[in-house]
Amino acid sequence: MSAAKIWRPSRGLRQAALLLLGRSGVRGLARSHPSRQQQQQFPSLDDKPQFPGASAEFVDKLEFIQPNVISGIPIYRVMDRQGQIINPSEDPHLPQEEVLKFYRSMTLLNTMDRILYESQREGRISFYMTNYGEEGTHVGSAAALERTDLVFGQYREAGVLMYRDYPLELFMSQCYGNVNDPGKGRQMPVHYGCKERHFVTISSPLATQIPQAVGAAYAAKRANANRIVICYFGEGAASEGDAHAGFNFAATLECPIIFFCRNNGYAISTPTSEQYRGDGIAARGPGYGIKSIRVDGNDVFAVYNATKEARRRAVAENQPFLIEAMTYRIGHHSTSDDSSAYRSVDEVNYWDKQDHPISRLRQYLLNQGWWDEEQEKAWRKQSRKKVMEAFEQAERKLKPNPSLLFSDVYQEMPAQLRRQQESLARHLQTYGEHYPLDHFEK
Repeated sequence: MSAAKIWRPSRGLRQAALLLLGRSGVRGLARSHPSRQQQQQFPSLDDKPQFPGASAEFVDKLEFIQPNVISGIPIYRVMDRQGQIINPSEDPHLPQEEVLKFYRSMTLLNTMDRILYESQREGRISFYMTNYGEEGTHVGSAAALERTDLVFGQYREAGVLMYRDYPLELFMSQCYGNVNDPGKGRQMPVHYGCKERHFVTISSPLATQIPQAVGAAYAAKRANANRIVICYFGEGAASEGDAHAGFNFAATLECPIIFFCRNNGYAISTPTSEQYRGDGIAARGPGYGIKSIRVDGNDVFAVYNATKEARRRAVAENQPFLIEAMTYRIGHHSTSDDSSAYRSVDEVNYWDKQDHPISRLRQYLLNQGWWDEEQEKAWRKQSRKKVMEAFEQAERKLKPNPSLLFSDVYQEMPAQLRRQQESLARHLQTYGEHYPLDHFEK
């Protein structure tokens, strides 16, 4: 497959290519579309604009640039909804075992989501966020990375960790906050992290990971580490100031980073129609001088191809890339949300039944003769058993010792924190009978 084709639009979108993917970045803006303005001809270099802030020409007609200089950024895809490859030259030609790993990771994540969602509804855990409908964005991008590439997630990228073989037991332990939880029960459920798998622990405040990821990418560049950073976020997080600061720093410092936006249609309950007036998130890239592309997030191969090429070029060129993956959040935002208050059942059912990334990949596997109904039944049964075993083990584990509330922040505990620890110990000694201390490790 010619990777360059990922970034090359059709002839009818030549203007979009110049705007979005040209090496000239924002400097190509004035030349990226036909102008009705008459540009002046200057007899010498001294008569041309010399302003340091932009590369442009003088015009003699007053005209404001329109918000959409092109008629919609195209959506790159490889596979249609029936699992058929549209353009054979874009087929990544992945081996059977790798595609089967895509499918097993996506379906295992789906099974884990269903069990943990129900466990929260039964009061077994305090909170949960599902990944329904966005599995293709996780697995397609994760598969295109090197294992040492650093991942900054938001809170809906569990599939990236799953593709990197994060054990089910640790997923469950984190959600239960038990003694096996690497975070020692201090984080909300779904705030995963794993140093060994280069996955930075998730933080709740929206978009804070974006400038942090840029800093990590700048460090990788200075160390000449031959690795990149990928930073995931939703289109809602792209409205935060941290996103804009991160984009600008990445472009000006020329950092090897992939900004991966999952545009799933809703920022909790706010639809995209109320979030922005421009053409989505990919349209913002050129304004910062960032090469950008929009892909079908329900097409795992399109996500894979775009991420693979962005990674190659980010390392080779020390440049940031922006990928906007168009998808749909089928589940509620979280267990604290009821999405029926702001969208219809018919809308959700359409995406669940007609354009689900798992269904599309399954159809591809069936078309290739790599999967059949018997294998599907056996795998569904096996995957549910694996998840339930990990679930039951996690539920039986004790909670971490309460004294761990005070550790792992300072190398030497300061006096005021020590006093708080001693105060808690006295309180529990006096009133311990009112607390379920037998559920905690001694």
